[in-house]
Amino acid sequence: MMHAPQIKVPATYMRGGTSKGVFFRLQDLPEACQVPGEARDKLLMRVIGSPDPYEKQIDGLGNATSSTSKTVILAESTQPDHDVDYLFGQVAIDKPFVDWSGNCGNLTAAVGAFAINSGFVAKERIPDNGICTVRIWQANIRKTIVAHIPITNGEVQETGDFELDGVTFPAAEVQIEFMDPADGEGAMFPTGNLVDELEVPGVGTLQATMINAGIPTIFVNAEDIGYKGTELQNDINSDPKALAMFETIRAHGAVRMGLIKDVSEAANRQHTPKVAFVAKPEDYLSSSGKQINAADIDVLVRALSMGKLHHAMMGTAAVAIATASAVPGTLVNLAAGGGERNHVTFGHPSGTLRVGAEAKAVDGEWTATKAIMSRSARIIMEGWVRVPGDCF
Repeated sequence: MMHAPQIKVPATYMRGGTSKGVFFRLQDLPEACQVPGEARDKLLMRVIGSPDPYEKQIDGLGNATSSTSKTVILAESTQPDHDVDYLFGQVAIDKPFVDWSGNCGNLTAAVGAFAINSGFVAKERIPDNGICTVRIWQANIRKTIVAHIPITNGEVQETGDFELDGVTFPAAEVQIEFMDPADGEGAMFPTGNLVDELEVPGVGTLQATMINAGIPTIFVNAEDIGYKGTELQNDINSDPKALAMFETIRAHGAVRMGLIKDVSEAANRQHTPKVAFVAKPEDYLSSSGKQINAADIDVLVRALSMGKLHHAMMGTAAVAIATASAVPGTLVNLAAGGGERNHVTFGHPSGTLRVGAEAKAVDGEWTATKAIMSRSARIIMEGWVRVPGDCF
C-alpha cells in the first residue's frame, strides 16, 4: 500500500512568556490551509500531535500541557496602522479540535519578534538600536496590542537579564500593551454586575465576578470552594473531583456570561472562559521552592486553562486580573484590599507578576482602556516542521 510522503512546512518554535507555540506565516501554509476550516485545523493538530488519547503528544511538537499545545499564524495586516495580523489556535490535547475563541497573551510577547524577523514590519521602522514598536491586530478578539521589542544592531535582542517567574532562564524584557482589552461587542461585565450569585449544581451558590477583559474569566473566592489560594499544580491537577468541579463552574459561568447557550457546549469551547480563584495574601512556597511573602503581593490568584491548573498565569488572564482589580467591588479588588488601584502584584503557583490596568466608568458601565505587562520571548528552533502529506 502506498502512503503519502511527509511534507515540509516552514515554521518557528518559540517561547513567549510562560507558553510555547509553533509559529507560521500564513503564506507558508499549504494552500488548502491558508483559509479557516477543517484542513487548517487538521494540519495544526498533526503538527502539535493531537488528538492523543495518551495525552503525551509524543508524535508532535506539543508538550502535553495547555501552555505548550499552541499555534500562531501571522499575516500581513488587514487593518490600517497595524503591522501584522495575529491569529491564535489553542490545540486540544486529547480531543480533535482547535479552539479559536480567544487570544494567548503569553505568546503575544513572541509575536512582535516573529513579525520583525518575518518581514511584516517595515525596515524603516526598525531602529539600529533601541525599541521597535510593533502594532499587532489580534484577529481572534479583534483588538489592538502594542509590543515593544528591544533591538540591537538592527536585530531583535532576545537575551537579557529580565526574570519571569515560571521561566527558568532570564531573557530580554518585552513590554506589551493590550489596548481597550474589554469586549468591544458587549459589556465588560456581561451580567451587568460586579459580583453575581452563580448557582452551580453539586457545588452550591458561589459569589462570582465574571469579566470579559483580556479573555472571558470567572473569578470565585478560594475559601468558598475549600481552598486557600496558595495551591500548586499537583494540589488541583491530581484531584479528578476538583477538576470536575472547576469544569462545572466554568460551564455554568459561560452560560451566565452569554458565551454558550447550554452547559453541554462548554466541552467544545475549552479555551474560554477561564476560571480562577482568589484569596487575600498569604506566605507560600512557589513550585520552584522560592519563598513568596504576603507582604510582597496584593492578592493570590490560581487559574485553570484547558481543564488544568496553570503552572504560572496565562497572559490574557493576567489582563483580566489587573482589570478586575482596578474596579472597586469585584472579588479580585476586594481580595486585594479594595479601593482604587491602577496596578496589582499577584501570587501564582510559580511566583509573582505585576500587571497594570486602567479602568473607568462611562455612563454607568465599566470599561478598560489599557493593560500593561512585561514578558520575554525567544526563538527555540526554526526551519520546517514535517507532517504526513495526507494529514489534512
